[in-house]
Order: sequence, then C-alpha cells, then structure tokens
Amino acid sequence: MNLKLVTRFVLAIIIGVAVVSCIDEGEEYVPPTKAQENALLNEYLDTLANRGLDIDTTALGVYYITDSVGNGTYPVVGDTCVVKYTGFFINGSVFDSTGDDTWEFVLGTEGFIDGWNDGMRVIDEGGKAYLIIPSELGYGPDGYGSVPPNTSLVFNVDMVEIKPLN
Repeated sequence: MNLKLVTRFVLAIIIGVAVVSCIDEGEEYVPPTKAQENALLNEYLDTLANRGLDIDTTALGVYYITDSVGNGTYPVVGDTCVVKYTGFFINGSVFDSTGDDTWEFVLGTEGFIDGWNDGMRVIDEGGKAYLIIPSELGYGPDGYGSVPPNTSLVFNVDMVEIKPLN
C-alpha cells in the first residue's frame, strides 16, 4: 500500500477523533438574551442594507423588503389572505414553509403573532416581500414550538390572492 495514502488515512482519523472530542455532548441550548438578539438582528439588518437592499419599517416595528410589487390591492383586517411562505431564522435555518402549497388565513385573527398580522398589510396582491419580525412581535421570551426564545423571524411571503371580507 502507498505510504502517502496510509499517512493521509491516519491523519484523517486523527483529525476526525479530535473534532468529535471537541463536541460537548449533552450541552443544553442556551437561547440568546434580548440584548444578544437585538445585536444579531441589527447585524443582520446592516448586512442587508450593505447589500443595497431597501429596508422599510411598519409603525409597529416589522422590517420589510419588497421583492416585487403586485396589483396595488392591500389586505385589511377581515380579508382572507392566500399566501405561500417560508419562515426562517436570521441564520438561514428554515422552521416553517408552505412549500408549493398555499395557505389561507383571515388577517387580524387572534392567535397569530403581532408581526405576522402587521407585516401582511404591506404586501399587495401578487406582491412578494420579506418580513423581518423582532422577537417582541413574534414569540418573545418564551418561544414557541421550534422557535427558541428571543428569536427574530424572517418570512419570505408571496401574497397570491386577497379575498375581501365583503
């Protein structure tokens, strides 16, 4: 057997063992503090702005980036919104998605996070936008399901259709 090949194989095993030994097994996830989350969110927003993206903010405090403009019809409370979306954390990890399917909901319905209801109002029918929701407008210090406490959320939303209340 080639000595060079054996040397590489042994070196790969040593590196693998070293990496595995550095992993803290059983170490519990520690969610960020509100201050840490704010720092991560500000860094994320700065990165987007430095890439030339135009970031707007709703009165409530949801950040949004319009990807494409639709027909100019915006939803109001009571309208049924038909959307496609992907929800992810600012590190890029996806936590929820409709995939190729659509999802319908009534705007302003209780049970949704404040940032979701607020952010939907800035996306017109046929439009697409990114909503960046700080944790205080999301799941806050308690988190929910797969969303850890003090975690900002990003949604890529396609407003497929708006069904007016009346």
